[in-house]
Amino acid sequence: MLLESLVLSPTIAAADAARAVGAAPMWVIAIPMLPLLAAALNTLTAIFKVKTKLPAWITVFSLAASFVLTVMAYMTLRGETTGVVAWDWFDLSWGDGQGQHLLANFGFYIDNLTLIWMLFVTGLATLIALYASEYMAHDVGAGYSRFFMAFCLFVFSMACLVMGDNLLLLYLGWEGVGLCSYLLIGYFYKKPAAVAAAKKAFIVNRIGDLGLAIGVMLTFVHFGTVEYAELFNSAQLQGYIEAVQTGHAGEVPLMAQLIPVFLMIGAFGKSAQFPLYVWLPDAMEGPTPVSALIHAATMVTAGVYLIARMYPVFLVSAWALPVVAWIGTITALLAATIGMAQFDIKRIMAYSTVSQLGYMFAGLGMLASTGAVFHVITHAFFKALLFLCCGAVMHGFAGQLDLRRLSGLWHIKGWRIVAVGMLVGCLNLSGVPFTSGFFSKDMIIAESFVTPGYGFSLLGWVLLITAGMTAYYTFRVFYRVFVGPVVYEPGDELHSAEEEEAHEEELEHEHATGGHFHPHAPGIAINTVLATLSVLAIVAALLYFVSPEKHGWVGSMLESSTAATIHSEAAGEHGPAVAMFTIQEHAPASHGEAHAGEAAHGSFLGYNPHEVMFYVSAIFGLLGIAIAAWAHGPRGIASGFLGNRTDAAHCRMDTIAKRFGPIPRWAENKWYVDEFYNFILVRPLWVLGHLFHAIDRLLVDGLVNLFGVLPRLLGRGAQPAQSGILHSYALSMAGGLGVLLLIIVVVTH
Repeated sequence: MLLESLVLSPTIAAADAARAVGAAPMWVIAIPMLPLLAAALNTLTAIFKVKTKLPAWITVFSLAASFVLTVMAYMTLRGETTGVVAWDWFDLSWGDGQGQHLLANFGFYIDNLTLIWMLFVTGLATLIALYASEYMAHDVGAGYSRFFMAFCLFVFSMACLVMGDNLLLLYLGWEGVGLCSYLLIGYFYKKPAAVAAAKKAFIVNRIGDLGLAIGVMLTFVHFGTVEYAELFNSAQLQGYIEAVQTGHAGEVPLMAQLIPVFLMIGAFGKSAQFPLYVWLPDAMEGPTPVSALIHAATMVTAGVYLIARMYPVFLVSAWALPVVAWIGTITALLAATIGMAQFDIKRIMAYSTVSQLGYMFAGLGMLASTGAVFHVITHAFFKALLFLCCGAVMHGFAGQLDLRRLSGLWHIKGWRIVAVGMLVGCLNLSGVPFTSGFFSKDMIIAESFVTPGYGFSLLGWVLLITAGMTAYYTFRVFYRVFVGPVVYEPGDELHSAEEEEAHEEELEHEHATGGHFHPHAPGIAINTVLATLSVLAIVAALLYFVSPEKHGWVGSMLESSTAATIHSEAAGEHGPAVAMFTIQEHAPASHGEAHAGEAAHGSFLGYNPHEVMFYVSAIFGLLGIAIAAWAHGPRGIASGFLGNRTDAAHCRMDTIAKRFGPIPRWAENKWYVDEFYNFILVRPLWVLGHLFHAIDRLLVDGLVNLFGVLPRLLGRGAQPAQSGILHSYALSMAGGLGVLLLIIVVVTH
């Protein structure tokens, strides 16, 4: 029957994805090993004190080779589920029963989900490394080698996380990217803010990592394996999924339902979801290439990958995925409200990243894995582009990132490529119709109105409002910084006199009002990367039109992976089947009844969500852009009807914000979440730590020191008796004899 096929289809898809793991060619091992080799070579450049750009070129060529091999793997292994073992790692056995044999080789699991992630990880890493070759040129020497060593080690760790064929190797990569994130965020180790941000990222991530560790251990204890192929083929797992989908979730053991909960905690930490999102905005203290690579395109999507990879395990819990959807939506809205009130353009993009990650989690929680993964890809391109454009501004204007001190960059010589790149990124992030961000975001929002139950339709409205807010704060940056009168002030990191003199003639502009300061326009490496990413961000929209019957290229790829969601004839344009949330006793008798049944629980104001959402989300996005133009646009837009800004520091929104009282100030101060955490967690732990330190120093160490001091005091007391003077000894003996006689007399009388 039709509904029965829908109910069982996720189970069948997961089984098909993992039932036969073939042997991948050995050259696949080189994909992660090339970045590791580059990390070792860059370490040698530091040891031998190389003071050229050699570390950058080692990194670029190794990552480019890794990308080429990934493309070859895509061309030859697409649609297959294969694996290859590099070497034996863990093979421990202490019995013949389930859970008494731990097998976890250093091997790689290649399916379409792996290929999708590795294509953009290696591709973007190559481009960002090329960008960094110029951006980090001021630090050529030991620091330059150290940066690219950590950069390559990060890519190796990310490859282990994505390609690993077992949860232990995923965990190794997970911790590896956390370590490299700490090293790269704190790259400027003499800067207190960077050191604090690195420690904050490391500590907050450890909270999530504890959840992941517990989830991995519970998986082994309950299912007896950490290998993907064996886990996904497990009859035990398939039985649990069928029990949930047929309305018998109570038959699933509590331990099995707790596994996705702990995995979810790990995902929230790494992907900066509420309440563990506070580390990512502070991570902007690292160099901009770090922000683009780690905190926009790759590491922060590790949580999304974890849930997508372990989707069959998440299906055993009736409430794990709804929690993911709700947390993702709350994060998207919260981060958007903060982003609207920030003035540091890199921090605005950081909060935008947190918000867009919320969309991805919402999509996964609503069984819209195609939309979620598609948004991962599109976001990787346009957000990396936006961060690198902000980095170019920061690099050229001596660290200036305050949008109240920059204006009109479009009109400054040498900055047109940066301005165009920023415009392309803003259009995609805002979800303007026919951009890649529009299609991927639309799929997620539409699915919220299709998937019934758990208040998902309410989440859909929240995501729509958030989309309008995103468009507003994104173009707030563009209108304030890139159009309008040419006004700029340098930041706190002025170039040296030699650099200033070298670039003065080339970069002087007749409209500049920055006194003797002249901005340093980006060079060929930065401009090449920005132009390439601009093209890729535009071309990514075409992926939606590849295999439209399967909801685009991503849908066609995911259908043979563990993240598969099924598109049936009955569902048609409506997207993934939602059997988990639509259990009924009887199947409809015809396709028409199937449509009617879905319409009853999946409509947007009476219309098909996947058809009408194109127009609705476009309206919300364009409205946000129009409000940004009216509030922040310069005079001259639409004959002054929209914008009236005449300088960098002031705009219409300044007057409007005052009418909202303290709310804008609260949003600018990030709703005081950090202060709240500091009050309820950091300070109490600080006091407790000092209390324990005092107990350790005064009581524990005091007792130990007391027992050490007593013999010494006794020794010092007896020391005068050992003077070496003969008559002193005689006097002591006489005195002792007198004391004894006195005691005898007293006792006998």
